[in-house]
Amino acid sequence: MTDPICLGIDVGTGSARAGLFTPRGRMLASASHPIRMWKPEPDFVEQSSDDIWRACCLAVREALEKSGVAPEQVCGVGFDATCSLVVLDDKSRPVTVSPTGKAAQNVIVWMDHRAKGQASRINRTRHAVLKYVGGAISPEMQTPKLLWLKETMPETWRRAAAFFDLPDFLTYRATGDDTRSLCSTVCKWTYLGQRGGEGQGWDAGYFREIGLGDLAGEGFRRIGTRIRPMGEPAGCGLTEQSARELGLVAGTPVGVSVIDAHAGGLGMLGASLKGKTDLRGRLALIGGTSSCHMAVAKQPRFIRGIWGPYFSAMIPGLWLAEGGQSATGALVDHVIFSHPASADMMKLAKRNKRTIYEELNVRLEAMVGAERVLFPAALTRDLHVQPDFHGNRSPRADASLRGVIAGFSLSKDADDLARLYLATIQAVAYGTRHIIEEMNKAGHGIRSIFICGGGAKNPVFLREHADITGCELILPAEPEAVLLGAAVLGAVASGEWPSVEKAIAMMNVAGRRIRPKGGKTGAYHDLKYKVFHRMHADFKACRRLMAPAAGG
Repeated sequence: MTDPICLGIDVGTGSARAGLFTPRGRMLASASHPIRMWKPEPDFVEQSSDDIWRACCLAVREALEKSGVAPEQVCGVGFDATCSLVVLDDKSRPVTVSPTGKAAQNVIVWMDHRAKGQASRINRTRHAVLKYVGGAISPEMQTPKLLWLKETMPETWRRAAAFFDLPDFLTYRATGDDTRSLCSTVCKWTYLGQRGGEGQGWDAGYFREIGLGDLAGEGFRRIGTRIRPMGEPAGCGLTEQSARELGLVAGTPVGVSVIDAHAGGLGMLGASLKGKTDLRGRLALIGGTSSCHMAVAKQPRFIRGIWGPYFSAMIPGLWLAEGGQSATGALVDHVIFSHPASADMMKLAKRNKRTIYEELNVRLEAMVGAERVLFPAALTRDLHVQPDFHGNRSPRADASLRGVIAGFSLSKDADDLARLYLATIQAVAYGTRHIIEEMNKAGHGIRSIFICGGGAKNPVFLREHADITGCELILPAEPEAVLLGAAVLGAVASGEWPSVEKAIAMMNVAGRRIRPKGGKTGAYHDLKYKVFHRMHADFKACRRLMAPAAGG
């Protein structure tokens, strides 16, 4: 085999993965290695940049071995990762972000909510920059986390020579070049991409007002002075050291990185439907531990509670609107594994050589017949879930919200677990419907959902999302769309394709399509969607009643 091959490296919340693709988007092989995580206190989630890099190297070497691809065939490398915060000293060594004081724990993971207080104070400033993050900054973003470090870990703040978004750390580790991505800086650091890519997009007044004026006073050197579009070559390619560690060739081009969810968009949205590639009316839904919902437009659309509009943060020249749910796969797992019947269900699944999700789906099918309901969704008529267990990212943009379950009985058997599992999936889908409604009010006109991630492998998850949103679901022909999106960056950096737009048109292919049922099923979900909103209103009312007990 001598053809050029594009390498995509994806760092998710729990693992690093590598995938090797042809320039037409066909995957030859992939491999995965786990990443360690620490949770030293409630709301604290930490990782190690050294551990993450080792996992990347192991995954790449294994993928090469599986595929038979020679290192010199790899024409370009692309990285994506979670939007976690990495802290390094002036010798590029880890600096602790942890109350444990351990240097290895130098990454504040995206889902970490330690900076809720700082986020609230920043939002009270009502600074003009905030209108580009849906009107309210999230504790999952980087400026609240930076402020938390400055206020609570002054020695870390003093020693830190560089703060990286994790995708940008990976290109830095690979190339030695500290170019930052428009994707990560615009989406998570309040950089205004429409102002330009050589550092002009930092708003010094914002940083001074929120208490991070020293970053502005330094000329933003610790957070990036060269900010470039995704897929543009970073530095001179792989260094000798990184090439040796990855098992590749020094000088191999490396593309400027993207956030993992945005890589999913690059791996799906360019697919042709009926001979046309039209990004209007399309939503990329990337589901995993959390979910992201992304749509692009030629003009900026300001939507309360929807992150953005972000200029050139995914598709060059277009404005990105990004909704999201802080816990989706994580919520489903929490509900399953905290239930008394989960252990027995796991044993049954193992005996039947199924996953627990497959076993629950089989159980639901049996319940439809036993309970004689007209359609599967009706099994949850008296059981309702409000899914904000880890706060609400969009469109309510309130990290303090919590989940609600209504309709519990004394039953705790396998049927009870299956029903609760279904109600939780439905709750996640109602959240997606809420996000789409707010986007459409602003003119996005979303009719099709391109979906990838863990949920896309679950037929119940897919069915409920189609029926609840009323949108057609389109699965990519290449199910590992996030890995493919990372490989798109490698293809562009190497010159295999001249632009991101051309690369996604040539490397994205649509697969199976799922249409909503409508009729009685749609009417049922319309009623449950009203319950979804009522439960939120009731939760807020209960909180107001209890405010005096908290001194509020």
